[in-house]
Amino acid sequence: MSVRNTVKSIQDIMRQDVGVDGDAQRISQLCWMFFLKIIDDQDRELELTQPDYRSPIPELYQWRAWAADPEGITGETLLDFINEELFPSLKELPVTAQNGRRRVVRSVFEDAYNYMKSGQLLRQVVNKLNAIDFNNLKERQHFGDLYEQILNDLQSAGNAGEYYTPRAVTAFMAERIDPRPGEILFDPACGTGGFLTCAIRHIRERYVKTTADEQRMQRALRATEKKQLPHMLCVTNLLLHGIDDPSFVHHDNTLARPYISYGAGDRVDIILTNPPFGGREEGGIESNFPKQFQTRETADLFLALIVRLLKNGGRAAVVLPDGSLFGEGIKTRLKEHLLEECNLHTIVRLPNSVFKPYASIGTNLLFFEKGQPTREVWFYEHRVPEGQKAYSMTRPIKVEHLHGCVDWWGGPQRQGRQATEQAWQVGIEEIKARNYNLDFKNPHTVASNHGDPNELLTLLEADEGRVAALRDQLQAILAEALLR
Repeated sequence: MSVRNTVKSIQDIMRQDVGVDGDAQRISQLCWMFFLKIIDDQDRELELTQPDYRSPIPELYQWRAWAADPEGITGETLLDFINEELFPSLKELPVTAQNGRRRVVRSVFEDAYNYMKSGQLLRQVVNKLNAIDFNNLKERQHFGDLYEQILNDLQSAGNAGEYYTPRAVTAFMAERIDPRPGEILFDPACGTGGFLTCAIRHIRERYVKTTADEQRMQRALRATEKKQLPHMLCVTNLLLHGIDDPSFVHHDNTLARPYISYGAGDRVDIILTNPPFGGREEGGIESNFPKQFQTRETADLFLALIVRLLKNGGRAAVVLPDGSLFGEGIKTRLKEHLLEECNLHTIVRLPNSVFKPYASIGTNLLFFEKGQPTREVWFYEHRVPEGQKAYSMTRPIKVEHLHGCVDWWGGPQRQGRQATEQAWQVGIEEIKARNYNLDFKNPHTVASNHGDPNELLTLLEADEGRVAALRDQLQAILAEALLR
């Protein structure tokens, strides 16, 4: 049975269980089980290659001990073991600074739950999972692709879409930023790890030639996610992508730490992120920030923090909504600060449908480098492919749809850029004259001519008169018919 069919059959089994209610719980249930199976498969391989290696999970609770035997414990015995022994033990797993994998296990299970109520169905799920060998490179690749689809499914689970970015967008941003081994890369709102995995894939394909390169890359990764489910998904995603110790993914709120406490030791080379937009932080979080930046809007606070966290010469790619470009008040002060501290060299404007059907909102990709003020900003308007009205769940944005922007970009040094029907440049003085409103529309777009308003009003009134006359005729006909 293929990996895809295996996972589909697991989902079908879970739908029979009365304890699993909806996609979010089903995905959460799948994730902690995937996690334990992946950890165990990796442990087996590491035990062969590293004689001194010890699993971070106590022997009794390792997947091989209670799950691997298809004729093993089931029913109430299995449920009792998981609910009363496995979960309590892993939630309280003692950790040390030296054992990052153990910290990962504990952080995953701290807020995880077993939703299944039938021990027999749970055993069926476990046996299906045993058919997947995560040490098999072919199967791992197939499951990696399927895992991306599972992440996509999150979008239908309540408000889960707030931490999902289309994979084509994350790949495009990672390639433009061009991270390298040893550069400290941080995603302060990492969600399910899309930016991290795209950056990892980019670095491996272009720059990793030796084991030392791989180690330098892994040691330089940083991430934080405050919600339990995406944090679990992120950690599992990184394990699937060959990250031995994903303990650098912290289960926390980046904004909860005082702005002033982020010092030189916290500075990073690269930030790749899509901070939650449209959200509001709990009361008191804004007090962690300087007066001029105090707001409860999540995206605004993240933008202020991102500027602070970048080293001089550091570079960032950030997803922000249209409101961040034209907003006033604190948003104006934020944009002024950004343009003074950083070179905001490019804004890629995306159509509203990129995040549909879960968010119909205009979004923008901001690319900037810290250390020099902005002199001019290039805008690039990405358009839906010809023959397609909008992006959708069945016809999402793809990597190849962004090739036009890649060709225009001008390589690592952004050389040779030219104004086109989709690209234009705006100087800093014009931006200041607009009070830092960055919502510049494409000047090459010809505005539609709808005609003279007075003429249109006259035509509308004439049409309304004809409609009224037809309505009167219809009423007369009906009245006559009723008298017969």
